[in-house]
Amino acid sequence: MGSQRKAPTLFAIFFVCIALALGGYFSFAAIQGDHGVLRRVQTMAEVDQLRTERDRLAVELAEMQNRNRRLSDDHLDLDLLDQQARDVLGLIRMDELVIR
Repeated sequence: MGSQRKAPTLFAIFFVCIALALGGYFSFAAIQGDHGVLRRVQTMAEVDQLRTERDRLAVELAEMQNRNRRLSDDHLDLDLLDQQARDVLGLIRMDELVIR
């Protein structure tokens, strides 16, 4: 009735080592792999940054469309035309002084 402890076989040791190696590999891949948790965080940060840039560009586009509409033949804004002529062409009125 003596309970003798049996030594683990070489197959059991090999099986445990392989299982640990595979578990470690898949854990590493789940965290730092191409589709891992860290890559997802980076991708979400990039998505947020691109959305912010998209919103900024949409506002800029709306401003440009508004200016374009105001300078069109159908609806001419004389104040904006005067401002553009001053900025782009460097024009001044006869009653203005230029100080450099």
